[in-house]
Amino acid sequence: MTKMLMVAPNARADRVAELKKAYPAVEFVIPERREDVIASIADADAVFGSVSADELAAAKKLRWVQSSSAGVEWMAKAPAVVERDMVVTNMKGAHAATIAEHAFAMLLSLTRALPQFAEHQRREEWARGQLNGRLVGIKGLTMGIVGFGNIGRQIARRAAAFEMTVLAVDARPGEAGDGAAEVWPLDRLDDLCRRSDVLVVAAPITPETRGMIGAEQLGLLKEGSYLLAMSRGGIVDEPGLVDALESGRLAGAGLDVTATEPLPPGDPLWTAPNAIITPHNSPTSKLTTELVWSILAENLGRFERGEPLTNVVDKRLGY
Repeated sequence: MTKMLMVAPNARADRVAELKKAYPAVEFVIPERREDVIASIADADAVFGSVSADELAAAKKLRWVQSSSAGVEWMAKAPAVVERDMVVTNMKGAHAATIAEHAFAMLLSLTRALPQFAEHQRREEWARGQLNGRLVGIKGLTMGIVGFGNIGRQIARRAAAFEMTVLAVDARPGEAGDGAAEVWPLDRLDDLCRRSDVLVVAAPITPETRGMIGAEQLGLLKEGSYLLAMSRGGIVDEPGLVDALESGRLAGAGLDVTATEPLPPGDPLWTAPNAIITPHNSPTSKLTTELVWSILAENLGRFERGEPLTNVVDKRLGY
């Protein structure tokens, strides 16, 4: 019998019941606490979630880890996973549409001054004309996307629908498409910044991408441009971003991710002008939930039948 460890809190009881019905030959184990994982993982064939270095060392039979997210940065804390004879898969594609929608919710909130209008509404003030200098139309603007995977492509499609020009950079640039006019290698990041009215960060966090949007790149962005950080914190230099917002050089920023999460009280980002911050919930939706569990179910069936899995991660590259 295959044993799958469902690492809490990712394993919902109702969803597990559905999996048990579909795969009666699989034993599902749900540890109540994270510290209980090591005791349960020794004879597990598969894990849904992530594993730490200690958990990996205890997992003598482990052959597959299905990450519960698209990002697999947990592997950096369990480096032995790279050499182990095991497969890591992720949830690539499950979150992309919802993240793209969230990105545009942030962008339109910024360009149409919705937070400021909401404040006038709370004061019961008819603010017609008072915010005209802040209102921007996005048709014809250039959006630069850093990372042109599933998330970047979903964002690009929506940008094209708004009649924006879309450019992108990616570690593995391919053919343009999904609304993007051109896709360049990462060494053209500075060119992308110079061209962008809106810069969107949709890249995974890797040694190559960490800190890649530094003060220099922020300084290359057009006066009055916008930045959206949608994938992982640590890619954007946050002190540099705060400086750019406080100086007025950037018109606004939308951040669903930060270098430290939760963002601590007193962090300058909280009070940076024209910044919208959400607590890393851009992937969350009923749609995402359905897609996550359908990917898990599909891969579980493939694993049980000995078939190739979908969404296999390059363990050396980290995505």
